Amino acid sequence: MIKFHKMLFFNTLIVGTLISISAYSWFSMWMGLEINMLSMIPLMINEKNQFSSESAIKYFITQALASSAVLFSIILMSNTKEFTPQNSNFLLLMFMNSALLTKLGAAPFHFWFPEVMEGLNWLNCLILLTWQKIAPMMLIMYNLKMTLFLSMIIIFSSITGGVLGINQMSIRKIMAYSSINHIGWMIASMNSFSTWLIYFLIYSIISVNIIIIFKENNIFWLSQVSNFLSKSKTFKLTFMMNFLSLGGIPPFLGFFPKWITINLMVEKSFFWLSLILIVFTLITLFFYLRISFLALTINSEENLVSKSKMNLFFSNLTNFFSLSGLIICTMIFNLN
Repeated sequence: MIKFHKMLFFNTLIVGTLISISAYSWFSMWMGLEINMLSMIPLMINEKNQFSSESAIKYFITQALASSAVLFSIILMSNTKEFTPQNSNFLLLMFMNSALLTKLGAAPFHFWFPEVMEGLNWLNCLILLTWQKIAPMMLIMYNLKMTLFLSMIIIFSSITGGVLGINQMSIRKIMAYSSINHIGWMIASMNSFSTWLIYFLIYSIISVNIIIIFKENNIFWLSQVSNFLSKSKTFKLTFMMNFLSLGGIPPFLGFFPKWITINLMVEKSFFWLSLILIVFTLITLFFYLRISFLALTINSEENLVSKSKMNLFFSNLTNFFSLSGLIICTMIFNLN
């Protein structure tokens, strides 16, 4: 049953993000971030989950620290003659962007992200992976100036998301490190708002598909995947293809945002950065394939009667967009 206070805080969560991205002043932007953070914490609390309180405390401490750093840098920069990102002090701007990257969960400020994800249910994980990225990324885009600093963040995020995700057995931590890798790609796509928006929307669609499957089948560990795959061949196919799409394999929709991001970076002459992103994304593709091969190689008995309670229409609709969307996108978007 959906509780009233959960709906209330979910609405204020959305309002907080909208205030941040549409604010005329930096103080209003900070206020929207605070509303968003304070709305997320009650959504995390779950009586059935003993680790949710721990995750909420970790999330609150980290986000409060980052919000304090954002407010501190805004106050210091507002003392300059003309308060614009172009004219402000480089160190103060780097300080503010570092705080926003901490709220985002980008490496090397990612220390809280996998730990918080580990204690949440799948719906809260979905909010943390998708909606909570919007406000910090838009605010970083407003003062997108420091090429070298953000290039280092992109490299750190791609390396961290690839290397640390290999030895994980928890599905939630795998999704967290995967998200850190995708954050690197999203920051790289920020030179063009339309490219970033396409990347974010497609990443959100694929994440929704995967998390619906995990939530409906109550899967949290890799060892549970083989039991789930014994349900039907349709589950096997959609499960495998969504992970391959998340990794950016060409026949699927997940390839499209990486394609246009590489195209944008080559146009801007970031050749080495695009090469580093591609190489370390191959590491994330390794553990995606490891999960996907469970669908292909394990010989399991299948149930003749499926008793799944999944909403098949919604699941099939989102899977259709995720798996066949590359054809639609290549017809709609002109990359010449």
